[in-house]
Amino acid sequence: MFVYRENSKIMARITIPYAVADFIDLRERGFYYVDKTNYIPKLEDYNAPVFLRPRRFGKSLLVSTLACYYDRTKANRFKELFRGTWIGSHPTKEHNRYMIIRYDFSKMVMADNIEGLAQNFNDLNCSPVEIMVEHNRDLFGDFQFVNRGDASKMLEEVLGFVRSHELPKVYILIDEYDNFTNQLLTAYNDPLYEEVTTNDSFLRTFFKVIKAGIGEGSVRTCFCTGVLPVTMDDLTSGYNIAEILTLEPNFLNMLGFTYEETETYLRYVLDKYSTGQERFDEIWQLIVSNYDGYRFRFNGERLFNATILTYFFKKFAANAGSIPDELVDENLRTDINWIRRLTLSLDNAKAMLDALVIDDELPYNVADLASKFNKKKFFDKEFYPISLFYLGMTTLKDKFVTTLPNMTMRSVYMDYYNQLNNIEGNAQRYVPVYRKYDSNRSLEPLVQNYFEQYLGQFPAQVFDKINENFIRCSFYELVSRYLSSCYTFAIEQNNSVGRSDFEMTGIPGTDYYTDDRVVEFKYYRAKEAEKMLALTEPLPEHVEQVKRYGEDTKRKFSNYNVRTYVVYICANKGWKCWEV
Repeated sequence: MFVYRENSKIMARITIPYAVADFIDLRERGFYYVDKTNYIPKLEDYNAPVFLRPRRFGKSLLVSTLACYYDRTKANRFKELFRGTWIGSHPTKEHNRYMIIRYDFSKMVMADNIEGLAQNFNDLNCSPVEIMVEHNRDLFGDFQFVNRGDASKMLEEVLGFVRSHELPKVYILIDEYDNFTNQLLTAYNDPLYEEVTTNDSFLRTFFKVIKAGIGEGSVRTCFCTGVLPVTMDDLTSGYNIAEILTLEPNFLNMLGFTYEETETYLRYVLDKYSTGQERFDEIWQLIVSNYDGYRFRFNGERLFNATILTYFFKKFAANAGSIPDELVDENLRTDINWIRRLTLSLDNAKAMLDALVIDDELPYNVADLASKFNKKKFFDKEFYPISLFYLGMTTLKDKFVTTLPNMTMRSVYMDYYNQLNNIEGNAQRYVPVYRKYDSNRSLEPLVQNYFEQYLGQFPAQVFDKINENFIRCSFYELVSRYLSSCYTFAIEQNNSVGRSDFEMTGIPGTDYYTDDRVVEFKYYRAKEAEKMLALTEPLPEHVEQVKRYGEDTKRKFSNYNVRTYVVYICANKGWKCWEV
């Protein structure tokens, strides 16, 4: 084990591969690796596979892994690089048989016109072909390019030489195939997007060359990763051989981490960087609330976002087993510009946000999931659930509705909801109360502040529309702004006796550790407000309900000081908060 000294404490070298997308680097430096190599044999059944996942799900590492596995020039390192992996013990006949051309469209520099984009595309994508030739110079001899500076023509030249000289086939990898076209869409540059994806554009020509290479036998496979099927659909006539594996049952867990993989990863982290397994349940509950929740078929397993989870583990390791102040890397939050661009109008945006933050669900047509869809369909409001699903901004709850996957996404949507509804986030409204909380630790002033300063900004008609889900989500978003360095939070926390509305748990290593608050929210419309506000104590069934949740937490974490509350929000008429 590699170690270093810090503050007189022996610390293990950090082997959590956050932002490490190079397979060779990962293996040489001894980073932890979640083994996905058992999917390699399945991929060999396809010549033009396309696999789509939201940002930060580990697509680039998968591409790098395939490049190492199939590259003939790395045959002498196969045992070294794949030792201990599934494929290392079960290699296919095709390992290290091909010449690799690896493209990365995320590096594409944008431009304001088709000529500029074409130039930037060529500037980026000529070198991968040149690199392949140089790496395989033992086969290419004195071969030289005739059409330097044109990525499609250079690829065409190479494939022609491969075919005519009966060289090993080429394995093409394209990472983030739709990155720059998606940038055009989010920048509202639809005319330029259409130029890129129609007629004889540089992009269509490029994919036509690949298609011809597959058909003529010089290309073994072209494997593409990306986020959306939109560009692939709009390129159809130029590349109508694409095989979309995104929703295929056999590939659902190829990216992202399953519960089993995450549990094993967490145990590794706890053993190496903390005091061992006694904190497992506590940390597990935290990461499930914040990073879990992605499901890519309605009957598929729930998955963790690989990069965001790894960010947490690395911070946890660097802090010697302490919970990091920031649970989510701000750089990795889903870009809210997609929501703005999708909805096209303020009314559409508000309707969609109402469905997600009030009802916590957005109905979808399950048949649309597997259908290819072009730009026009992508921006159709009836298609929002599918568009948001592919972006990773919603996930499948069942075969009827999509929902928000985790606390991170709830926070993103609530923030945007507040923006659209002109809800002021001025700290002056909230800071005085939260400064006092440090000394009095009283929940009641936080509820009062939420009702008066947050809900008090909404017009009266809103209160006939909102519900308990909205209350707990908006309360969470507000409280987490000011107390995220003190507590972790959970909404509808699963436990053995049901789902608790809201729970905040003090972070280990802080003065708040073991302080646990479980809250049951009830919302009443204006017609019931007077009756509920007249109560001097909560209804017995609500008390019983929240006490069951509290007792469940206490059973799991006996060292916690669990306090339980019932909170009534009565439209815009008033509120009640009881500790029970």
